[in-house]
Amino acid sequence: MTEGTGNHFTSNVHGGDNVNIYGGTGNQGIVHHHAPAPALAEAVARLEELVAELRGEVGPGGARVLDSSLPAITSDATPPQTRRDALVAVSAIAATAGELGRPVVDAVTQVLALLGLG
Repeated sequence: MTEGTGNHFTSNVHGGDNVNIYGGTGNQGIVHHHAPAPALAEAVARLEELVAELRGEVGPGGARVLDSSLPAITSDATPPQTRRDALVAVSAIAATAGELGRPVVDAVTQVLALLGLG
């Protein structure tokens, strides 16, 4: 733009969703499915394998937490917040195992990202 030409430019560029809802009931807005099902299924399966390997390396209390968390993590029917809580619990147990738990922590981080919960 050249100074003094009187031209004004307006930009309506934005970097995210723009939703306008007027009236109605039970509106949900946009429902995002953050990861393709195969990518999520592969990441969860890998996490399951890693948790099985880690289970023998943690004490009985940690093993119970891992065992009780896996069903919530692997079920697609689990509410997002419950699934997130289970993933965080698994990550916390894995973190106590030091370097042995690092692959589990990384796998949990990946699953959380794929679910859009990270």
